[in-house]
Amino acid sequence: MADTLKILVVDDDPDLLKLLQIRLNAAGYETLAAENAEAAIAKLAMARPHLVITDLRMPGMDGMALFEQIRASHPNLPVIILTAHGTIPDAVAATRLGVFGFLTKPFDSRGLLAEVEKAMRLSAGPLEPANADWRKAITTQSPLMEDLLGKARLVAEGDASVFIHGESGTGKELLARAIHAASPRRDKPFVAVNCGAIPEQLLESELFGHTKGSFTGAIESRKGLFRTADHGTLFLDEIGDMPIALQVKLLRVLQEKQVHPVGAAEAIAMDVRIISASHRDLKAEVAAGNFREDLFYRLNVVSLTVPTLAERREDIPLLANHFLQTLSAKYHKSINGFSPDVMEMLVSSSWPGNVRQLLNVVEQAVALCTTSLIPADLIRDAIHKEEEQLASFDEARKRFEREYLVQLLKITQGNVTQAARLAKRNRTEFYKLLQRHQLDPAFFKTPQS
Repeated sequence: MADTLKILVVDDDPDLLKLLQIRLNAAGYETLAAENAEAAIAKLAMARPHLVITDLRMPGMDGMALFEQIRASHPNLPVIILTAHGTIPDAVAATRLGVFGFLTKPFDSRGLLAEVEKAMRLSAGPLEPANADWRKAITTQSPLMEDLLGKARLVAEGDASVFIHGESGTGKELLARAIHAASPRRDKPFVAVNCGAIPEQLLESELFGHTKGSFTGAIESRKGLFRTADHGTLFLDEIGDMPIALQVKLLRVLQEKQVHPVGAAEAIAMDVRIISASHRDLKAEVAAGNFREDLFYRLNVVSLTVPTLAERREDIPLLANHFLQTLSAKYHKSINGFSPDVMEMLVSSSWPGNVRQLLNVVEQAVALCTTSLIPADLIRDAIHKEEEQLASFDEARKRFEREYLVQLLKITQGNVTQAARLAKRNRTEFYKLLQRHQLDPAFFKTPQS
């Protein structure tokens, strides 16, 4: 293990705090110290230790209240409670709530170190340096992201289906690739497909394959992405955009562990681990009838949520400098950094497009930069342009939807059933679309003579 393991020690007795640090430092651990629970919470916001050892009885917030706070924000972080007032009922109650260990003072150094070693070994498997190969593409110093990666590392060992939720641009595919890289399937294929980017009529063939001549344009057989990912991992991005009819077929494939290529007489067995993702709230989609509940529960065995860039602002300087280094090489420029006021501007921006938007902003600035430091005006212009584009995309989508609906109603002369069928949407959903755009089908009906 290349990195020293960190332990946050919390106690209102400065002498005991010092003694604990001496014992733990002598055993090879790095220690952070806090004299009360409030100070401990502040330190947790700045650094992510591997373990917390806290006194139970302290002025203000006590050790159990601190544990509850830690469990809410860092559920994988083990906590050992140390107290002079320990009793068997206290210990039982604490461990039932999820406290890793409960030791009494005066503590036995050997017993304490044994408990610490056990916590390090069992809490999240072997702890790795931040640049471990499986996660090397993810640049972070955020406690939120470290907790997410801790969960991902645990999940990777098994074969359970994983659903990743997160806004567009947060890095859902990067997390999926990291899970694959940490899994026993790491030497087999990782195949990614964006379910919202492939036309509906081609998606079944793309996923499950087809035989030669099975439909117009099928000039040769194709095995499909499921079979390409055999013994590996298939990442189904934007699964919430998958049409209902195809959701039924996907559910059958997952249940039977075999695919039936379009036009084939027999099904073919396959062994694939599924990771899926969406920026949509799939529970809401299930409630609205747009996503099958049985498929949702099969995909959502383990759920992970990637935080927005605004929730991990401590990563912005790290990411910006990482992108700057990579993009300076790409554009063959010698740019040494950002001017002093730039980083404050980057950290305080809203970033609706998340990490992808930050990358685009830095790339625009690097492409136009003619000095050794990127000036504030280039970053300001790039942020403004990105935000304009993000807003205009939403407007463009609304305009497209309205124009498309108007065209359908014209073609069908206001016949909603026929228009919904052409749009491949159910009537209820189609009516909602019409209401959203304030379109009345009656205006498109041909007057009776």
